[in-house]
Amino acid sequence: MSTHMTRRSFLKKIFGGLIAIGGAGAGGYYYAHEIEPKLLEITRHTIQSPLLPPGFDGLKIVQFSDTHVGFQYTLEQLGKLVTKINSLDPDLILFSGDLIDDPYGYGDAAQIIGMLSSLRAVLGKYAVYGNHDHGGYGSDLYKRIMEEAGFTLLLNEARPVSLLDGSSIHIAGVDDSMLGKPDIAAAIQGIPQDSFKILLSHAPDLADSAAGYNIQLQLSGHSHGGQVQIPFYGPLVTPPHAETYPEGFYEVGTNKMKLYVNRGLGTTRLPFRFFSKPELTLFTLEKV
Repeated sequence: MSTHMTRRSFLKKIFGGLIAIGGAGAGGYYYAHEIEPKLLEITRHTIQSPLLPPGFDGLKIVQFSDTHVGFQYTLEQLGKLVTKINSLDPDLILFSGDLIDDPYGYGDAAQIIGMLSSLRAVLGKYAVYGNHDHGGYGSDLYKRIMEEAGFTLLLNEARPVSLLDGSSIHIAGVDDSMLGKPDIAAAIQGIPQDSFKILLSHAPDLADSAAGYNIQLQLSGHSHGGQVQIPFYGPLVTPPHAETYPEGFYEVGTNKMKLYVNRGLGTTRLPFRFFSKPELTLFTLEKV
């Protein structure tokens, strides 16, 4: 499917959703445009695994995704988000892609770097590319922003996260599925089989491939939870590579790899959210 057709289909279905919202009156339209996009929801989940070293029991991970700064999501909102993340006192911070909606036309990179630099996580900050991070010739800009802000940008590679006692887990990250070249095998190459592995992939539907590897948890974004949902129906449309797994928890494959799809924070194409609140996710690891 071409990018042009994808965007046209997306807009057509979203406009259909807006007509449905409009059926609820002007109040519904106002809510979807002005209120829900600012209603940040913090979701909290526990991830259990026997592969976790004892020292990682109780470790806290914050995932945030899809800010799309510059479209509807403002620098003021980003600053408040940084404060909120720090208040959760995470040990690890993971960003699953799509930082700026249009990197080519954006001119406040220095301010974003300053804000993201103030994020605190004793065991590190990690990120992967989303399709918007590559789009508009933005790949190098995104790389510069994240690295200057203290993030480790994972491009089909992994890093150990180690404690003082020598125990570790591994964070792997793959390139975006739409505009990049994801390589799961390369990303996990050399990681011990008995290590607990977290895979960062902007696109959730990559889980169907990732489940064939010895990966315990995949964290993704990209879908925005559909951005516009209709009660008792669900998302009107989800983007390519987020059609099978639009939001929340799934168990994928015969090994039941856990997948979590974050709804993201910003909007794209059209500045509306309806029954799909922006999300910040806090995971607590638990050894069993």
